[in-house]
Amino acid sequence: MGFNCGIIGLPNVGKSTIFNAMTAAGAEASNYPFCTIDPNIGMVPLRDERLQKLAVLVKPERVLPTAVEFVDIAGIVKGASKGEGLGNQFLGNIRSVDTIAHVVRCFEDPGIVHVDGRIDPKGDIEVIETELILADMDSVEKRLDKAARLAKIGDKAMAEALPVYNELMAAFEAGRPARSVLSKETAPIVKDLSLLTAKPIIYVANVGEDDLAGTSVPAMAVREVAEKEGAGFVVICGKIESEIAELSEEERAEFLKGLGLKESGLDRLAAAAYSLLGLITYFTAGKKEVRAWTVERDSKAPKAAGVIHSDFERGFIRAEVMAYEDFVKYGSEAACKEKGVLRVEGKDYIVKDGDIMHFRFNV
Repeated sequence: MGFNCGIIGLPNVGKSTIFNAMTAAGAEASNYPFCTIDPNIGMVPLRDERLQKLAVLVKPERVLPTAVEFVDIAGIVKGASKGEGLGNQFLGNIRSVDTIAHVVRCFEDPGIVHVDGRIDPKGDIEVIETELILADMDSVEKRLDKAARLAKIGDKAMAEALPVYNELMAAFEAGRPARSVLSKETAPIVKDLSLLTAKPIIYVANVGEDDLAGTSVPAMAVREVAEKEGAGFVVICGKIESEIAELSEEERAEFLKGLGLKESGLDRLAAAAYSLLGLITYFTAGKKEVRAWTVERDSKAPKAAGVIHSDFERGFIRAEVMAYEDFVKYGSEAACKEKGVLRVEGKDYIVKDGDIMHFRFNV
């Protein structure tokens, strides 16, 4: 399944630097077509140690990780909801993404002028949040009038939606995003509006080289906003990510070790987006390829099979399943069979993160 993350931020916050590092990182990944698909789209592999361990055991011809698609969205300025700057393009592009990575400038650099002449993470976040809320308010307001008219003449769907629209308007007027009031039950009612502030968000503190742990006052201010909202939070140094993206895998590992880091900021961002969207990974493992596949958490086996091919879901018979831990412990599929840990599961089986699966189907 495909999913993507839109990168937003004020001008000169380092958004393009981070995005360029992403596309470079993608191009470096072997045996997988990570590249710039469009001038504003890039792919980042979801690095997973389990995939590499499986590859060592199976020795396949190729290894294919799953990936996160990132969309570099035009910078926003105050007044974007009214069409200022590239506002219309910005709002149109962001409606199509699954989640948002909001890059916030937390570094000092006299050579890069801040759009408002100062480093103020909370102020920057407020500017963009306000523009998104104003755009959503306009969308809901238009729908609210229609809903009220139709509800009066007995339209059940509109009568059900009306309280949700009113709740959203109250939130917007109080300066709160849609995600602060929508629930699993009410979110589907307004799904067709593609509300900007209903999307899950990750705040990305773009820090200087002297603050990789994100302990500076600006970075902590971003963390505070994220924690208050229950949003994702990642610390990235765009400048260092650009350097990492140009390295080979071996050089990359040494470079990160020298910085005292286990993984790059881009890896943390990709993992955060993956987790925020409620996604998990299952694997297929054979001599031709060892591959990671993305599926929504709590998906049943036929749906997971459909990620590979629609015929697998349509003609699903059963799934042969091994836990990743068992496969690594015993070393092969044959050994898992011998030890009795290879299971045969039916249509109601709920896929678990790390499952190694083979599907039987008939169409």
